[in-house]
Amino acid sequence: MEFKRIFVLSILFSALGFLACNGNKEGEKPVIILPGPVQDQGWTFETTPFWADEFDYSGLPDQAKWGYDIGGGGWGNNELQYYTNELRNASVSDGILTITAIKENFDNRNYTSTRLITKNKGDLLYGRVEVKAKLPTGKGTWPAIWMLPTDWEYGGWPKSGEIDIMEHVGYDQNVIHVSTHCEAYYWRLNNHKTATKTIETASTEFHVYRIDWTPYAIRGYIDNQLVFTSLNEGTGPKAWPFDKRFHLLLNVAVGGDWGGQQGVDDSAFPASLEIDYVRFYKMMNP
Repeated sequence: MEFKRIFVLSILFSALGFLACNGNKEGEKPVIILPGPVQDQGWTFETTPFWADEFDYSGLPDQAKWGYDIGGGGWGNNELQYYTNELRNASVSDGILTITAIKENFDNRNYTSTRLITKNKGDLLYGRVEVKAKLPTGKGTWPAIWMLPTDWEYGGWPKSGEIDIMEHVGYDQNVIHVSTHCEAYYWRLNNHKTATKTIETASTEFHVYRIDWTPYAIRGYIDNQLVFTSLNEGTGPKAWPFDKRFHLLLNVAVGGDWGGQQGVDDSAFPASLEIDYVRFYKMMNP
């Protein structure tokens, strides 16, 4: 037994030594997370973004920073829109990105919209994500600022996780939802980690939606006020798949299992999500 214990410890320390000496820039400390409850080490964030779009140009979103999810089919939620890469659904002017859901017939769908993604153009593992946005109104609108895994290393949804920085459904005007989903905690089990906050001017003024993501927790903020915390229980990827790369998504869905619970008001369209800026900041090791 003593030999086995020494052997296991030897392997563990050898592995830690390898991690400490490989795969990091000179002078950087690796982020090493051991099994068991994770302790908050007071991680902070750089003050200059390493990735950002200030939308200081005109036309389509910058193709060096943004891609598109294109198509209909409901997107797993029985949504009604067809996502396009057309200028009428996503455009930049006067310093603002505008994503617009439109009532129109397109490819057997009755609405169009856009779902922008930063996949393989702006990915991060831990850090701060900040988006300044003004939301659409109207029953049936379902805007979201959220994150999905880039590599899906733990399997399909929800096994590899989802981070919802901001969700809003038009039938419940001004109520903002911040959530995380994973195999152990997700909405179909009705046990996902979530919080809400009412912002009376969500659709008339811009507000800053943010997450601070560390190995210890994902914390959600609105206008720098903490509204949500999801802690790493240290029990593995079923409860914490948030140790892999994620990317950002911006979209306006129409209808769906949640957004369409009280129907769709066609008089609300076109309906637009406006974005002033998007900024990603690196996490700093303590």
